[in-house]
Amino acid sequence: METLQIVVLAFACCASLVGFFSMKIDKERAKRQAWRIKESVLFLIAAFGGVGSTVGMYIFRHKTNHWYFKYFFPVLAVIDIAVYVWLFIEFGKA
Repeated sequence: METLQIVVLAFACCASLVGFFSMKIDKERAKRQAWRIKESVLFLIAAFGGVGSTVGMYIFRHKTNHWYFKYFFPVLAVIDIAVYVWLFIEFGKA
C-alpha cells in the first residue's frame, strides 16, 4: 500500500469519526438544552465524513425528522465513499 493511499484511508476514517461524534455531542447538548452545533457545521463535517455522520444520525436518533438531514446525509455518504475509493485507486497507480 502506497503512502498516499494510507493518508486517504486515515483521512476518511478520521472524518467519519468526527462526523459520528459530532452527532452524539449535538444530541447530548439538545437533551440538556445547551449550546448546539450549527446545522451548517454538521453539513460541512458530513461533506467529508458522511458515513460517520449518517451512522451517528441514526444510532443517536438525531436530526432524523429533518428532511434535509434524512436525505442529504446518505447522499453525502455515497459521494464520500465514491471519492475516497477513486482517490485510493488513483494514488495506488502512482
